[in-house]
Amino acid sequence: MPTRRQTLTALGLAGATTVAGLSACSKDKPSFNDGQPKEPEPKAKAAITSPADGAADVIAAAEIVYTSSEATDTKFELTDSAGKAVPGKMHPDGKGWMPDKMLAYGATYTATVTATGDDGKAVTAKSTFTTMAQPSNEVRVTSFMSDNTQIGTAMPLIFQMTRDIPKDARAGLQRRMMVTTEPAVEGVWNWYTPRELHWRPKEFWKPGTKIFVDARVGGVPCGDGHFAKRNLTLTVSAGRQLIMTVDDHSSPKVMVVTVDGQEIKRIPVSLGKPEWQSSSGVMVIIEKKAHDIFDTRNDPNAREKYVAEVEFAQRTTWSGEHIHAAPWSVQHQGVRNVSHGCINMSTDNARWLFEQTRVGDPVITSNTGATLKYGDGWTDWSKSFEEYAKGSAIPYEPPTAQPSPTASP
Repeated sequence: MPTRRQTLTALGLAGATTVAGLSACSKDKPSFNDGQPKEPEPKAKAAITSPADGAADVIAAAEIVYTSSEATDTKFELTDSAGKAVPGKMHPDGKGWMPDKMLAYGATYTATVTATGDDGKAVTAKSTFTTMAQPSNEVRVTSFMSDNTQIGTAMPLIFQMTRDIPKDARAGLQRRMMVTTEPAVEGVWNWYTPRELHWRPKEFWKPGTKIFVDARVGGVPCGDGHFAKRNLTLTVSAGRQLIMTVDDHSSPKVMVVTVDGQEIKRIPVSLGKPEWQSSSGVMVIIEKKAHDIFDTRNDPNAREKYVAEVEFAQRTTWSGEHIHAAPWSVQHQGVRNVSHGCINMSTDNARWLFEQTRVGDPVITSNTGATLKYGDGWTDWSKSFEEYAKGSAIPYEPPTAQPSPTASP
């Protein structure tokens, strides 16, 4: 029967090749040496291409790159200097084997790949290498969110670095931040700023979606001689789908609140007056404070200087737009715009809304006369998904078929 060809290829650190196994045996009659038939060579081939055997100063985030061919079975193992197996798995893109934990600094490891052909003969390739000393310049990668929390339906996954990441180092770091969702969700990473990486789904999160981020970044180069300090993970889930919409052309002027597609309340509002127009766009609740003080006296860009105590404030832009209680403008709410750009509502309505929302819920405004500036808040939804994907350091490729709930780089 024909030989089943199996090839595993992983592209990672460049290095020398260690090969075991030669070409398939000849069909010619066996040659004789001292009267004994020559043993046929194994059909299978195996190689470890990175790290090279004897390599030193290997990064602690090293992926093992190996190949096998003409093999019906391939096994891989990484062991430390004491012979203890190091657990790990292939990267989802199939380009390298990753340890579950970053490798120790200044330590020796041995990678072994064994390939067996349909002739039953096994060949083995090995590479022994030593990792680099612990660097003095380390970069912390942290998650904006806490584990085991529920997020709003428009909440991007946000990871922050303690220094700017140069463009030529971003792909390597991003590739090691793997997102898994259940059910499967199409989404993409975006370098929101040089030190902030966001991931958003193509559409708002569906209620109950489970989200896991496996950031195996410890030891990954971050440019200019810096390296990520450690791995991290994030486990969150999406809550109910609460959406707030305001159309400034509506009469009366109201905020429509829906939960899972069903309207649950209409709230009379007042938006920004002509000289302080509210922004139109898809904003996301950034933070919530039951009591806050707005003080613009030291703001060099403030068009008016004022101090105001507000209740049930929910920030939507870094420049200062909020949803909040405004008992002083109740007579205008639903009728005309008198605010400094915020969405004003009565204290009772502001309290009710404050109790319903969570960070990450969207506020969609339209026809206000001003456009939300990209970067003024979490404006991830201000761009189409295709335009947003251009912010990825790795070219985005849409799934060709409905994916299973597996990680995607």
